[in-house]
Amino acid sequence: MTSNVFAPNLLAGKSVLVTGGGSGIGAGIARLFAEHGAKVALVGRTLEKLEATAATIRSAGGSASTHACDVREFPALEKAVNDAAATNGGLDVLVNSAAGNFLAPAAALSANGFRTVIDIDLCGTFNACRAAFAHLSTRGGSIVNITATQADVPTPLQCHAGAAKAGIAKLTRDLALEWGKLGIRVTAIAPGPVEGTEGMSRLAPGTASEKLKSRVPLGRYATIEEIAAATLFLVSPAGGYITGATLLVDGGTSLVGAGPFLDLMGG
Repeated sequence: MTSNVFAPNLLAGKSVLVTGGGSGIGAGIARLFAEHGAKVALVGRTLEKLEATAATIRSAGGSASTHACDVREFPALEKAVNDAAATNGGLDVLVNSAAGNFLAPAAALSANGFRTVIDIDLCGTFNACRAAFAHLSTRGGSIVNITATQADVPTPLQCHAGAAKAGIAKLTRDLALEWGKLGIRVTAIAPGPVEGTEGMSRLAPGTASEKLKSRVPLGRYATIEEIAAATLFLVSPAGGYITGATLLVDGGTSLVGAGPFLDLMGG
């Protein structure tokens, strides 16, 4: 397993909250962090998904609690953060993985569709950071925001997601600057295409997936476990002097620009 490259129990005694923790990258991060001794709180809109991930963590001997809410609704999210901190003895790490996306040409994208992605991805990330601040500022800690290569690479059919992710990258740097003196490190990870995620099933469905994969410089998609391992590095002592940075974990896809996505459009 990917986690074997790390010393065991890197997060023993730590309290972690993961938004979007019921599936995909968020669930993978939660599982790995729990494997390394963290008490994990899972936040997401669908309780059934959260409970399924929590059950997997518990069956492996880990600790997990579930808190169903929408990251767009600050009062509910703040309550979830406070409840998790009360249950787990504070908060040491926040991972913002909640996201929404779909393919849409800008000329056909509704204002509501654009706003929805901004609200979930960008506003949801800020909401969680703001809700966690009171806890993280008392003893320091770490925030990792999951962004994407669309933040920097112009990508067709993705103006809504690109704007949201670019905002997250800038938010990461601003919070790192403001909160650094309080011992709070704020970083981000920009994954490329990741195998087995809802995002890739939407962005490259069916045969388009193999076509896109062939254009990735490393010749494959990332695994969820690889993104989780990169996140673990950033919150571990090995990443202790890193803040304000976005770590690319994209197999080199950003090096070839929008070409693979233009291929999918027939451009």
